[in-house]
Amino acid sequence: MVKVITYGTYDLFHEGHYRLLQRAKALGDYLIVGVTTESFDEARGKLNVVDSLMTRIENVKKTGFADEVIVEDHVGQKVEDIQKYGVDIFVLGSDWTGKFDYLKDFCEVRYLERTKGVSSTMKRISNNKIIRMGLIGSGRIARRFIPEAKYVSGMEFAGVFNPHIESARKFAEEMDCDFYTDNEEEFYTHVDAVDVCVPHQFHYQYAKNALLHGKHVLCEKPITLKKAEAEELFKIAEEKGLILMEALKTAYTPGFIRLLSMVQSGIIGEIRDVEAAFTRIIPKMNIRELTDPVNGGSFTEYGSYTMLPIIKLLGKDFKSVRFECFKGENGIDLYTKAYFNYGSSIATAKTGIKVKSDGHLLISGTRGYIFVPAPWW
Repeated sequence: MVKVITYGTYDLFHEGHYRLLQRAKALGDYLIVGVTTESFDEARGKLNVVDSLMTRIENVKKTGFADEVIVEDHVGQKVEDIQKYGVDIFVLGSDWTGKFDYLKDFCEVRYLERTKGVSSTMKRISNNKIIRMGLIGSGRIARRFIPEAKYVSGMEFAGVFNPHIESARKFAEEMDCDFYTDNEEEFYTHVDAVDVCVPHQFHYQYAKNALLHGKHVLCEKPITLKKAEAEELFKIAEEKGLILMEALKTAYTPGFIRLLSMVQSGIIGEIRDVEAAFTRIIPKMNIRELTDPVNGGSFTEYGSYTMLPIIKLLGKDFKSVRFECFKGENGIDLYTKAYFNYGSSIATAKTGIKVKSDGHLLISGTRGYIFVPAPWW
């Protein structure tokens, strides 16, 4: 008996799913179909799944091709299942070509051509509004955005704006953007939401402009450099019914959220100390973090990360805060420690761009502690 296995979300079940399962079944005598859970999809960046797990399983069963349906809920399960069920052939769609070649050590791997002209994403477009995301800025952060964006359901990358047109043009050519422009007004006609990826001192103005044009805003950290500016932006967003978020990815990762829940459950007792560190040795001397005496420096760059667990766990009502730092000749802080005193607890946020330290997160309580090694962020 030749056993075949395949996996998928099978959301908004369509003809493409049917044909792939049909061809997978034809490769052997027994077909096992793994259907992913919502939490597993969410953890790997696949958002906005419409159908429930039970609905998706039932739709797979209705095809009559699956001899057995299993649930996929964790990384590494494919190897486990191949060995557990004695699988001979692993099958997946051609859009994953090469991604699972490592499984060839366990069984034969085949990639089947997808049915052209139909997909779950296309069905979502017809049933739900797809958010057109545009980038303001075309530097380092913007380049990191593009590869990740393609994994997010319900969103499509539209194009880029940069007042320096040559930079925008080069970025668009490299990243295969639909459009690029140096005209901010024109840019807003193409997008529903923006990611502000410009140097820190320009965050406030571009975020404000986007909100006033009715666009949702994802702004790189720190969202602003002044408290009053942040308050103003959130007020505008609230009045216009728009989303305004700081792009601090750590806050939204499943691991960090579970860490907070664990601590808040009281498992280590009352929190007495939180230590959070984020340091790097930046080799280039002409980079903005090392050359801008007003908006550069280690704490401006990484303080959002190190303060995140402190504020989340101990709150914002600290009694005092004190900074100690080593500065460069141009006045930029190369290594900084911020000490927070809450009365019954204390915290330290440590950042560096020319000094390297162990980048751990340590939460100390009256009944124990939690240690998270670098890169905890």
